[in-house]
Order: sequence, then C-alpha cells, then structure tokens
Amino acid sequence: MTSQRVLINGSKMYGSLGSRSPVMLMFLLLCTSIAFSASAETTLHTNNWAVLVCTSRFWFNYRHMANTLSLYRTVKRLGIPDERIILMLADDMACNARNKYPAQVFNNENHRLNLYGDNVEVDYRGYEVTVENFFRVLTGRHETAVPRSKRLLSDEGSHILLYMTGHGGDEFLKFQDSEELQSHDLADAVKQMKEKRRFKELLIMVDTCQAATLFSQLHSPGVLAIGSSKKGENSYSHHLDSDVGVSVVDRFTYYTLAFFEKLNMYDNASLSSLFTSYNPNLLMSTAYYRTDLYQRNLEEVPVTNFFGSVMETIHTDYAYKILSKKTSEKVKIKMPSEEPVDHNKQRSLQNSNVQDQTSDTKTEAQQCPFTSTWNSFNKKMEKIENIDSLVSYGLLIMLPLLLISTWLSR
Repeated sequence: MTSQRVLINGSKMYGSLGSRSPVMLMFLLLCTSIAFSASAETTLHTNNWAVLVCTSRFWFNYRHMANTLSLYRTVKRLGIPDERIILMLADDMACNARNKYPAQVFNNENHRLNLYGDNVEVDYRGYEVTVENFFRVLTGRHETAVPRSKRLLSDEGSHILLYMTGHGGDEFLKFQDSEELQSHDLADAVKQMKEKRRFKELLIMVDTCQAATLFSQLHSPGVLAIGSSKKGENSYSHHLDSDVGVSVVDRFTYYTLAFFEKLNMYDNASLSSLFTSYNPNLLMSTAYYRTDLYQRNLEEVPVTNFFGSVMETIHTDYAYKILSKKTSEKVKIKMPSEEPVDHNKQRSLQNSNVQDQTSDTKTEAQQCPFTSTWNSFNKKMEKIENIDSLVSYGLLIMLPLLLISTWLSR
C-alpha cells in the first residue's frame, strides 16, 4: 500500500508538473532574455562612426553645406577616419556658378579656412541624397552594387554620431525640397538599427527649425538626441558673408564648433559641458536635448565618445631596453674563459650564466611598463568574462529552481 501511494502521489506530481510546463517555458525564456540583456550591457565600446547629412539644395542654402563640412572637419580632427564617416551633401556649392571662390567653401567671412579641401570624401552627392538612401545607410539594406565605402559597417559596440541640417518643421525634415523625413520614420529606422545590433550608443544632432519635434517618436534604448530649437521656434543663421553673398553658417552649429575648437582628441570634456554651453540668447532659440533613453550620466561621458576616436596609449622613453656599458662589462666578465677548465667548474659557470639570464629577463619584465599594464588588462578582462558567465548561467539556473521550489511548497 505504501508503495502504491508513493507511485500515485508521484504520478500526480509529475502530471501536474507537465500541465504547468508552458509556465516554466515562459520563465525559461524570461531567464534567457535577462541573461542576454545583461551580456548586452557589458558589450565593449569598439569603434566610432559618423553620419553627416546636408538635406538642402540651391545656392541660398549655402550655410547648410558649410554646417555639414564643418562637422566633418571636426570629427576628422578628433580622430574618426574617413572610412568611418558617411558624408551626404545634397548640393555642391563649391562648383556652383555663383561661387566667387571656385572649389572652396567657408564658414566664416575671414576666409581663413577652406572646408572643401583636398581631403574631402563625399559618399552621397546631389540627387543621391534621398530619404530612401538615408534609411538604407542607417539600416544597412543596400543593393549588392553599393560599395563598402558607402555603407555604415557598424556593430553592436559602435558609437554613432548622426548629424542632420536643413529646413524642417513640426516633426519633419525636408530633403531636396521635394520629400520629407517624418519623426516616426526616423524612430522606426533607429528601432531597426537597435534590433540588428548596429550600435551600442547613438547621438542624434539636428540643426533645423523646430528640431526637437523630430525626436518625439524615439523609444529605443541607448539613444541621445539634441536639437537646435524647440517646437514653434526657428533656427537662425549666424552671419552673412558679403563676398559670398549669403549666410555661411547657422548659429547652433557655429557655437558647437566654437566649443570643439578649444579641445583636442585627448581632452575629457563631457557631453554635459557641451549641452550646457548653448546660450539661448546667442542661439535666439532654445537648444533641447532628450536623455530619457540614455542610461549613463552625461557628466561622465566624454564628447570624444561620439565626436572622436581615441585609443589608450602608453608612453615609453625607448622602444627597446638598451644595455649600459656596466651591464655589458658584467656580461663579459661572466662569460666562461677560453682557458681549459675542469668539468665541474664549467658546469658551475654555465649554471651561473643561466641564472643571470633569467634574472635579467625578470628585471626587464618588471621594468617594462607595457608588460605590466598588459597583464593587468588581461586579468581585468578575465574577471569581466567570469562575471558575464556567472550572471548568465546563474540567472538561467536559479530562476527555474526557485519556480520549482515554490510549486513544491504548495
């Protein structure tokens, strides 16, 4: 009787457990998603990209091209190479018949800096700058004939700067005065980028009228956005160049450049210092930035995380250790002499040479800062990997066990 009861109870228990298997599967999926999100948060920052877009045509929009070329020059100076910059210019003001300075574009009336120099690589020019091509660049949905130089080849560890300038309004940005980019379209493209793991963090910067309205539909995590004006406000030009005959730069971009001209690629100025540097009285509009989708504190994030690309370097006085005269003399003294010696004496001399060589290598390893730094870096990376594995496996194992123990307690 006792064995039958045990079997009956056991059959009841396994039967009820089988009936609740969908619930357990749901919890297993939850554990997997939590482990995946934990591993995604620990993804390392691998590289920086910049997508710079001028959406305006015609000569009177000269300043929009100057805005984009100015940001192009800034991010290159701060370390982002051309192969990681996508430059889109809707018109070529440098070759316009009205340009008094052929093949030159300026953002200041003193004409000291030609933005359209020898090292400008335009990826999309003229009528190639469309809303469709813009979305293809962001999402990576290119035709097979598009070369790699026109593609945003980012990954899940990339930080991307997206800068756009032109004419806009309430939740739209005009392209070529013929089509519009809507706020929900931009949000959808960013969502696809996040789902396809095309970025770790994304900074969207827009210089146009009512720029802040373009961010209203964003909901993807890791996105930071800043615009030159709020809803109902215009974005104004800074000054007129009498020789060129038109305005050459917008106010928001002008004061952004003024901030970066004081910095180099090794400065640690924060994003907070950039965002708070905009004076509404000088802009004649209110710079708006959205941070609710961004997890980190802006005071702790350097501007070079988006506007530059800095690798940690270790300075050493010499590439190789140079032996001094004293050490070389010691080595000569320790070398066995050419006179005949007995075998025991020769063995002792050889052993002493081996010990001296190993001690020299130890001292070299201790004195080389690069070796010690590299070893400490490897230890830190091993700790991070151990933590990731503990978090993922721990969550996958503990939560189902807790579920089973809760069921058994009933």
